[in-house]
Amino acid sequence: MEAGGAPARDRHVAVAPTMINIGYGNLVTVARVVAIVSPSSSPMRRLREEAGRRGKLVDATEGRRTRSIVVTDSDHVILSAITPETIATRLAPDFDGESGE
Repeated sequence: MEAGGAPARDRHVAVAPTMINIGYGNLVTVARVVAIVSPSSSPMRRLREEAGRRGKLVDATEGRRTRSIVVTDSDHVILSAITPETIATRLAPDFDGESGE
């Protein structure tokens, strides 16, 4: 109990979320990233169109060509002008681009 008889509250220290640069100063919280995919396939084009219809599309390309699509756990679809390999390397510095299959 604190002074005055009020119960002590849990004191939580705010921890800054880990952010990753997806190009041109745009940042995404690492913990929210579910997938980083190439935009060239038809299913990815449909994903992009559907996200636009739902109001969940974020264009972070600054007018440049879309080279990757970042999907988040909140179903947001983020377009980036950075390649998927570059973003993956920023997420996990030991990533080499090979799946190991």
